[in-house]
Amino acid sequence: MTSQHRPTDPVQQRRRPSGRRPARRTRRSTAARSLCVVAAVGVALAGCSTDAPSPSGSSGSSGSTSDGSAPGSATSTSGVRVTGAPAPLATLVSKVYAGGDLTHTSSPSAAAALKARKSVSGPVTATAKIGSWMGTPVAVVTAGDDVTLAVGPTWKVVGGWWPSLGVTKPSLGGGPRWVLAIGSDARKGQPLERTRADVLQVIGIDGKGGGGVMGMARDLWVPLSTGGKGKINSAMVAGGPKAQVSTVKQVTGLPVKGYVVLGFTGFKKIVDEQGGIPIVIPKTVVASHAKNMVIKAGAQTLSGAQALAYARERKTLPDGDFGRSRHQGEVILAAAVKAKLAGPIAIPAALTSFSKVGKSNLTAEQILTFTAGLHQLSPLKVGRGVAKGAFGWAGKQSIVILGAEARSLFAEFRDGNLS
Repeated sequence: MTSQHRPTDPVQQRRRPSGRRPARRTRRSTAARSLCVVAAVGVALAGCSTDAPSPSGSSGSSGSTSDGSAPGSATSTSGVRVTGAPAPLATLVSKVYAGGDLTHTSSPSAAAALKARKSVSGPVTATAKIGSWMGTPVAVVTAGDDVTLAVGPTWKVVGGWWPSLGVTKPSLGGGPRWVLAIGSDARKGQPLERTRADVLQVIGIDGKGGGGVMGMARDLWVPLSTGGKGKINSAMVAGGPKAQVSTVKQVTGLPVKGYVVLGFTGFKKIVDEQGGIPIVIPKTVVASHAKNMVIKAGAQTLSGAQALAYARERKTLPDGDFGRSRHQGEVILAAAVKAKLAGPIAIPAALTSFSKVGKSNLTAEQILTFTAGLHQLSPLKVGRGVAKGAFGWAGKQSIVILGAEARSLFAEFRDGNLS
């Protein structure tokens, strides 16, 4: 495939000649230039709230914790003071800084990263925020530029970064890694995980500060993991989110780790709870499916209803479903940029919010290290694209036929980076 003329919009997908992979060139998206550009699942996945409501109960940042103790301020004999943590978590954080043995209280990758750490000579003041992921307690503890990620209820360190201890690289589960963000088409009374996938976005990180968001046109005609061929978004109807992930994996060749899935109502709720999505809309959109709601061009903060209308509109777009998928990618990038500004301390509250309305097969360790990895991304090293194809017909169905252009995009994303 030969290179195509580069579009005037710098966030449009770049194509590369097959047979070689040229040196990376920065894709300066609208998000990167303005520090504010937009999908549903990405809002919670990125953990972008600076003032989301505190989770309550055993997973909350206030009240009793999962071990029955009240989070407060604890100072160990090593001079490490942790605010907002139950005693067992405070003790664990103290071991991180005092040089204690973490073999049995850390994941293998975190233990390896911390093995050669230096212990601190002076006092350490740390702040913990606690949340919940699908019923499992999660925590982010910050101390200056250091971040410790922990999972309960028997607390263990699963990742983080510790420049004050001489640890040169973050420990975030390695890379590259991919997660499939699914927006369910479920209406009231319908099962969230057994309806069509209205949104299919593959979010990737390369483990080196780069990443990408790749939209899958929902009318792509592909082999389904549940058998036969069909539109790619129909896999979830027959086999649930796991079948949807399997289908995306076999089509793209990317070893997607798992999924997060959210419905329309949950999407709007999370966006509103997170205070909206700051974004720069490149061109005014009239959402025909939402009573002709107008989303004007320019910098603004979208409410949940506005963000949903922007992410779902296709009929009034010149490139239809491809344009809609592009908008969804913009939403996710905007959420990631907002997350970068809020800092990793906002992750627990955001994961708690998602857990109330969404579904996932990712473990607490997987989601915590993945979302923290989004905070390590450089906006100038994150790109996006849409898997497109030619239009065709399967019986009376209008479909999109997978072609060389989409396969080139899949190959480009194999390192977790689309910049």
